[in-house]
Amino acid sequence: MRKLLVVTGGTKGIGRSVIEKFMDNGFDVATCARKSADLDDLKKSLVKKGEVYTFQADVSDKAQVKLFCNFVLGLNRSVDVLVNNAGYFVSGEISTEPEGNLEAMMEANLYSAYHITRGFVHTMREKRSGHIFNICSIASIKAYANGGSYAITKFAMLGMSKCLREELKEFGIRVTSVMPGATKTASWDGVDLPDDRFMKAEDVADLIYASYALSGRSVVEEVVIRPQLGDI
Repeated sequence: MRKLLVVTGGTKGIGRSVIEKFMDNGFDVATCARKSADLDDLKKSLVKKGEVYTFQADVSDKAQVKLFCNFVLGLNRSVDVLVNNAGYFVSGEISTEPEGNLEAMMEANLYSAYHITRGFVHTMREKRSGHIFNICSIASIKAYANGGSYAITKFAMLGMSKCLREELKEFGIRVTSVMPGATKTASWDGVDLPDDRFMKAEDVADLIYASYALSGRSVVEEVVIRPQLGDI
């Protein structure tokens, strides 16, 4: 039977590239996003590669996370790889950013991954296998101007990932923290910089798949990948 990949926020950017990479290597996929039209477009473009299960959900809402998890579990298939990818970036300084920035990004960038992981990890523990990728950021390890609440959430995401690594190693479950630098995605729309200043989302996806493809005796705990010309 084909293996199953679960990706949050899989219709664009890194999430979309991860889906395409894994499907090219024989996986089926279950994913969620906020816009049904984007999910429909994804399914139509990839249906010839395998099964694409889609569910409309905003994972910053705990109740919608539960619905998505129930949808995937209802497929009666093992979750072999989970990629916690959903999240967003709003620039700002801690002292001056709009009220509510921290709470909103915590829900989208951290709590979503926390609740999604709790929704699936028990099945991984039962079968004593699986791989969890948490899409962190360079902002998880480096403070920078206008990082504000986004950087706080990404530092926390890396901390959660490290905790999961320690909790799950004895169950044969691998946990990898992925920390990409500036990647050409919709988050950078409107920024007046040439494309070669950014990484390709496909490069991040290739690295994620390569980390997965190692034998179960090894785990890539952390991946840092930056544009060749350095951080923006």
